[in-house]
Amino acid sequence: MRILTSSADETIRFSKQLASLIPKGSVLCFFGDLGAGKTTFIKGLIEGVVGCSPDEVNSPTFTYLNIYSGNKTVYHFDLYRLRDIDEFLCMGFDEYMQDQDSICCIEWSERIKDYLPVDAIKVNLKVLEDKQREIKIDEKLFV
Repeated sequence: MRILTSSADETIRFSKQLASLIPKGSVLCFFGDLGAGKTTFIKGLIEGVVGCSPDEVNSPTFTYLNIYSGNKTVYHFDLYRLRDIDEFLCMGFDEYMQDQDSICCIEWSERIKDYLPVDAIKVNLKVLEDKQREIKIDEKLFV
C-alpha cells in the first residue's frame, strides 16, 4: 500500500485509522531518513491502539524503549543510537518482540535486520517536496 500525506496531522490521522488493522503479536519495522515521519506515524498508531494523545508519545532516542498500555500494549523502540545487535540482545529487548499480546514498533530496525522476524511488517517513509510524505506499508498487513 502506498499513501501520500501532506502534514504531520494527516500522517497521525492515517496511522490512527490503520491501528485497528494491526493484530496483536505484530512487529512493525520503520524505515526512513531522519525527519521522514517515523515517530509521527507511530504517534497516531499508539493513539489508535492505546487511546493516549499523540502529545504523550515521544521517541525513545535516549532510552531505546517506551511502553504504552491500553487494550493492547505497544512497545516503541528507537534504535538510532544502538551500536549493534549484541547490545540489543544484552538488554533483553528481544523478549518484547516475542510478546504475542502486544504490538512492537521499531524505528531504525535496520540496526537489527538479521534478528527481525520474517513476518515483520515494513513501513517505509520518505520526504517528498512541500512537506509531503510517501508512506509505503507491507502488503502483509492487508491479507
